Amino acid sequence: MTEPTPAAAADDGAPGDAVSDVGVSPRARAWATTMAGHPGGDLVRAHRGSHATLGEGPVIDRARREEREAELLRPGATLARGAGHRARPEEPDPERTCFERDRDRIVHSTAFRRLAGKTQVVVHPTDHQRTRLTHALEVSQVATSIARAVGVNVALTEAIALGHDCGHGPGGHASEDAFDPYVPGGYDHGPWGADVVLTGLNLCAETLDGIRRHSWSSPPPATVEGEIVSWADRIAYCAHDLEDAAHAGIVDLADLPAEITAVCGATRRDQLRTFVRAVVATVDTYGEVGMAAEPAGALAELRAFNYERIYVREESLAQSRAVVAVLRALVDHYAEHPDIVPDAFPGGTAEPTDPDAQILHRAVSYVAGMTDRYAFDVAVRELGWDPRRLPRAIE
Repeated sequence: MTEPTPAAAADDGAPGDAVSDVGVSPRARAWATTMAGHPGGDLVRAHRGSHATLGEGPVIDRARREEREAELLRPGATLARGAGHRARPEEPDPERTCFERDRDRIVHSTAFRRLAGKTQVVVHPTDHQRTRLTHALEVSQVATSIARAVGVNVALTEAIALGHDCGHGPGGHASEDAFDPYVPGGYDHGPWGADVVLTGLNLCAETLDGIRRHSWSSPPPATVEGEIVSWADRIAYCAHDLEDAAHAGIVDLADLPAEITAVCGATRRDQLRTFVRAVVATVDTYGEVGMAAEPAGALAELRAFNYERIYVREESLAQSRAVVAVLRALVDHYAEHPDIVPDAFPGGTAEPTDPDAQILHRAVSYVAGMTDRYAFDVAVRELGWDPRRLPRAIE
């Protein structure tokens, strides 16, 4: 066997001057030259000639951040202390507060990434329509805007907002209808997210509580930050679901009743501005998370308009029926073949102890974790599902 030439030996992709650039574009070659950054003196910089310098000052570590919270947040805000209240005790992180760690864990989780492939309002969204992931990001923006303005814990607010919909299955709220028969007491995406999907992250009790109770039909969250996310969720989806529906030609903004537009306008931007300021003003005036009667009435009317014109229109109902049929067929399939359910889908803290119930619980957990497209593809590939029976994209 002949010994490889130096050029061939370097062609394994390892950085260095000997890396082969045959067939590589000038742009890629230029990018490759930055492998080692830009050394100068004792430092390596990202940019040649960097001027990213700071004056003297301490590093703001976790302990200092906790001190600042105690100094700056208003009475009633949730303070981060040490490692937080976790099911499995952990040592405090040197740099981040417990709620900052929760936020980071959610952002890096598989469950959060899967939200990019899950329905917000319509299955098979276009490039410009929301998914569950973009919805979570918009809820976070609304919620943190309120939290900063009223002086409560922004990191906890953000963690709850980003994680609040991780319990949703494929196909939007139709998945809850699909899974209801298999879950004692019914399937609710808030508790499912907190008690099944996210349990492996060992999040703080305060974060899990806000996720578990963000829906208005649930008992109130234990923290003001959780209450803020509950409002932010409704504010965000009322505004952006309407915008998506208008762009899709499902509704005409000119049809919005005057009692809505007179208070909050017809655009997402005007609506978010109105409702965020309304919550902030209520906290400022009453010291309680809520909204005055007039903007709250406009928000309720906007939600009712969306309900009638978007959520329960016949095309949406037909889409939901198709989603329910597919998901129930998948759950039944995996309950009958538990050996093919991946070990990565345990039952969380809500898993039953009865073996038969445990099998069904894990089947629901697996199907609920699927993205829309993966669930539909599996139905066709493994169950022989007729593609014509799949949920149709809403034009």
